[in-house]
Amino acid sequence: MPDWVSTRRREIGARIRAARHHAGLTQLQLGERVGRDHRTIHRWEYAQRVPDLEDLLLLADALSIPAADLIR
Repeated sequence: MPDWVSTRRREIGARIRAARHHAGLTQLQLGERVGRDHRTIHRWEYAQRVPDLEDLLLLADALSIPAADLIR
């Protein structure tokens, strides 16, 4: 896998984490809003896993931000 892919994964995770903090939510609260376990939120934020498109849309809705802000 090219290095830029790992970099982008980390950037997306950092954007999810920053948006969650800005919204004043815990990983548990965000997980409840998107129907995922808090461990999944942790994995996304620390680039251990990548959210699929459906999850990105749910995250954006739960965080009240455009989905593009998470992946720009």
